[in-house]
Amino acid sequence: MSGPAAGAGAGRPPARVVVVDDQTVVREGIVMLLGLLPGIEVVGAGGDGEEAVALVAELAPDVVLMDLRMPRCDGVEATRRIRAEYPGTQVVILTTYADDESLFPALTAGARGYLTKDAGGDEIVRAVSDVLSGDAGLAPSIQRRLLERLAQPVAADPGPKEPPDGMTAREAEVLVLIADGLTNQEIARTLHVSTATVKTHINNLFAKAGLKDRAQAVRYAYGHGLARPPGTSVT
Repeated sequence: MSGPAAGAGAGRPPARVVVVDDQTVVREGIVMLLGLLPGIEVVGAGGDGEEAVALVAELAPDVVLMDLRMPRCDGVEATRRIRAEYPGTQVVILTTYADDESLFPALTAGARGYLTKDAGGDEIVRAVSDVLSGDAGLAPSIQRRLLERLAQPVAADPGPKEPPDGMTAREAEVLVLIADGLTNQEIARTLHVSTATVKTHINNLFAKAGLKDRAQAVRYAYGHGLARPPGTSVT
């Protein structure tokens, strides 16, 4: 990794940063590097998404440097929870992976920055500074990928698809979130409703579609084009 940019972070207090990575050696290496960078103060470190959320609740850091692929709770889900529950904390993804299947879910979950682990110290300082200023902290290669994605022709929108089997739009939305792997509690947080309301929607859509469990619900959502299996691309 290259050295930090001279003078970065001058003129304001150091950014309070939490580092989250499931590999101990990598995590400790990142913490050590950040300790050498101007404008950054490491206030905590964790090994998975659950620890990330707990550390944010306890320490209220300015920024979390978040790995993506971790046990118990991955970086995307942790980012979603942090941005929903602690909006004063920004998230910058710091990961090995720069593929679309990693990048776009993380940005959709609320990450304001995205770096790969070959980033230099100056890139990390710049990304932290950018997200705290309200800008996006994206590596140049990530910016190019986003521009390429935006430049791809978009098929004409056929209009909203009618939910199958007489489901309401909200019931279909709940079904899509089930297919995305969310629990009832996570669906409730996403839709800003109570868990009891989510259970009511699930009971109704199960009855209308003749479903017995969540596994059947996921297959149903895939079969009716409401959701796509992981790893599939848009054609």
